[in-house]
Amino acid sequence: MTQKIKLSFWQIINMNIGFFGIQYSFGLQQSAVNPIYDFLGASPDELPLLNLAGPLTGLLIQPIIGALSDKTWSPRLGGRRKPYFFIGALICSIALFLFPFSSSLWMAAGLLWILDAGNNTAMEPYRAFIADKLDESQQATGFQAQSFFTGFGQTLANVSLFIFPMIFIGTTGKLPTWVFASFFLGSVCSIASVWWSSYTTKEIPPTEEEIQKIQSEKINIFTPFIDIAKAVKEMPKVMWQLALVYLFQWYALFCYWQNSSKSIALSVWNTTPEKDMNLYGEAVSWTGLVNGWYNIVTFLSAFSLVYFAKKYSPKWVHFGCLLLAAIGFLVFPHIHNKYLLFPAITGFGIGWASMMGIPYLMVVNTIPKERYGVYMGIINMMIVIPMFIQTVTFGYIMKHFLNNDPRSAITFAGVLLILGAVFTLFIKSTKADVKQ
Repeated sequence: MTQKIKLSFWQIINMNIGFFGIQYSFGLQQSAVNPIYDFLGASPDELPLLNLAGPLTGLLIQPIIGALSDKTWSPRLGGRRKPYFFIGALICSIALFLFPFSSSLWMAAGLLWILDAGNNTAMEPYRAFIADKLDESQQATGFQAQSFFTGFGQTLANVSLFIFPMIFIGTTGKLPTWVFASFFLGSVCSIASVWWSSYTTKEIPPTEEEIQKIQSEKINIFTPFIDIAKAVKEMPKVMWQLALVYLFQWYALFCYWQNSSKSIALSVWNTTPEKDMNLYGEAVSWTGLVNGWYNIVTFLSAFSLVYFAKKYSPKWVHFGCLLLAAIGFLVFPHIHNKYLLFPAITGFGIGWASMMGIPYLMVVNTIPKERYGVYMGIINMMIVIPMFIQTVTFGYIMKHFLNNDPRSAITFAGVLLILGAVFTLFIKSTKADVKQ
C-alpha cells in the first residue's frame, strides 16, 4: 500500500465514529436482548442456546468478510473495507428497527441472528481499517479510539434502558414500550455513524502492483475458506497464546451478560421474572444503568491505557485489567445495596477498555499487512469460539452445578477471568513470529 501519513487526533476520532453505532447495537444485545427473552417467557437454562447467534455468525462471517476484503478494491464503493462495514451497518439498522415487533421467543431469536450477521459484517473490516490506515506509532491510539467508542456507544444503549422506561410507559404488544424507543434510536445511530466515518475518511489506495495482483486473483466460493485455512496454518505463535487467554476471557463475559439482570434482581430486589414482572423490570432498568456505568469507565479510561501500554507493554496492561475485572465480578453477586454495584463493576469497565483494544497491539505487528483482514477475522474466531462453547455447555453447568442461580454464574465468570489473566503472562510478542 502507498505510504501512510500521520493523522491528527481528530482525524483518528472521525474514522472511528462508525464504531459508536456498531457498539450501540452490541450494547443492546448485551443488556436488552436477554431481558426481552425473559419477557417472552425464556427460562434461565434456555438463555445460552438463545444467544447462539452471536458466536456462530461471528465464527462464520467475520473471517470470510476479512478474507474477501483483503482481495477487494472498489473506488466507486469507497475502497477495501468501507463497502463491507457500510453494508453491515445497514443490516444492523433494519434488524434493530424490527426487533421490538417480536411477538414470540423464536421470532426474537431469529432477528438476533440477522442483527449479529450485520454486526459481524461491519466490525471485522473496521479492525483491519485501523491497521491499514495508521502506522505503528498511531495504531495504539486507533485501537483505543475504538475502545472509547465501544464504551460510549454501549453507555448510551445501557442508559437508554434506565431513562426510556420513565419516559415511554406501558406496553406495546408483548413488550414494554421503552424497548421500541431504545431499538429505534439504535437503528438510526448504526447507519448514521458509519456513514459519517465513510464520508470523512478515505482509504489508502493500493499500489498499481497490488491492484494488478487483486485483479489477477480469481475469487470463487472456496477462496475465503482457502485463505482462512492457510492463515491459520501460518499463524504467528503469539496469536495461539492470545487464543488461550480469549478462551477464558470471552466465556466469562458471556456468563456475565446473560445473567447480570437476574443476578441484580435476586441480590438487590430478591425477585425473579416469575415472581414479580414489574419488580424485575426495575432490576432490568437498574442493570442498564450499571452496565452504562462500566461503559462510561471504558471510554474514560481507554486513552490512558495507550500511555501504560507504551510504558509497560500491552501484555502487562491486559494482565492488570483482567484482574480488576475479575475482582469486580467476584464481588458483584454479594452486593445488596444497588448503589454499591457501581464501584464493584468499575473494574470491569477498565478491563473492557483493555479487551476492546490492547490485545490487537500484541499481534498487529506480527502479521503481514496484506493479510490484515483475514487475521482480524481469525482473532474474532478466537472470541466467538469460546462464546459458542459457552452457549452449548453453560446451560448444563448452570442447571446441574450452579443450581440455576445467576449470582453463581457471575462468580464463575470472575474465576475464569483470573485464569485468563494468568495465561496473559505467557504471551510473547515479537516481529520474528511473523511467517512470510
